Amino acid sequence: MSKRPTILDVADHAGVSKSTVSLVLQRSPLVKAETADLVRKSMADLGYVYNRAAAQLRAGGVGLIGMVINDLRNPFFTEFATSVQMSLAARGYATIISNTDEDDALQAQVAGSMIEHGVSGLVISPAYGETEAMFDRIARAGLPCLQMLRCADPRTDLFPFASFDYATGGAEATQHLLDTGAENIAFVGGVEGLPITQERLSGYLSTLAAAGRKPFILPGRAARGFGREAALQLTRDHPKIDAAVCFNDLVALGMLSGFAEIGRKVGPEFQVVGFDDIEECAQVYPQLSSVSCDIASFGDFSANLMLNWLENGRKPPSEYYTDVHLVTRASSQRGQI
Repeated sequence: MSKRPTILDVADHAGVSKSTVSLVLQRSPLVKAETADLVRKSMADLGYVYNRAAAQLRAGGVGLIGMVINDLRNPFFTEFATSVQMSLAARGYATIISNTDEDDALQAQVAGSMIEHGVSGLVISPAYGETEAMFDRIARAGLPCLQMLRCADPRTDLFPFASFDYATGGAEATQHLLDTGAENIAFVGGVEGLPITQERLSGYLSTLAAAGRKPFILPGRAARGFGREAALQLTRDHPKIDAAVCFNDLVALGMLSGFAEIGRKVGPEFQVVGFDDIEECAQVYPQLSSVSCDIASFGDFSANLMLNWLENGRKPPSEYYTDVHLVTRASSQRGQI
């Protein structure tokens, strides 16, 4: 990336003095309105960002990393963010963490604020939507930026992307259900059309096609409430469906609740496999089978990618996928409860 534009660059571009630019940044009433507009236009043209905290950070010898997370209510992303933060702290870096709640406008706002407050780099698990302008701003600022777990901007040469091999995970989960005797397997949850949904769905589809089975897809929010409703709906409207690969563990845990509500036994009567293997999978009854992503190790890996980029100039590969593995428990074993 090219170096960040400086206050001198803005002054030269606008044809004013450095002190005038400083006064505009301070919103001083001493600068004429038309001059202030000219300076602000130069800032926009050059991609200059007012770095409020850089001097203090340099003086204190502390690095500041911004982390923007799409959904901290989901334990999967919470564990990721915690693991990254702890690994960065062990190396003397402070972290600012923001939850965007899957809101692309909020995401752009918090990322912009982090840039203004002098972060040295950004780790983003992005919300989908209108993201190009945000990433353009990051590029203009010359900041190292990692896309983790989700890829929202295709320019991975600028914003490297790392995630898990979700397609293989979906395939392993589906094959496991076939091997244990499931006849009609549904894929439950995930918003239609999103890349993350397609990645997890692709392994399910390819495995069923190879086995000569027909797919049944029930899309929806990646949340417990949807999982509960899905369990009721499948039992009521599609009684021949006897197993499900769920988009994530929250959907699967919701299905366990729904089946418990109506007395349908998970394992003997309906097999369920989740995705992510959050801590609760081993603590519920029946224990939930899930595709494990080892998110704690991935968080540490993500922190090291950023630090190698910042400290050693080693830019990560444009794309990287790490392995997953299926953890089988009672929820997907016929005859067990």
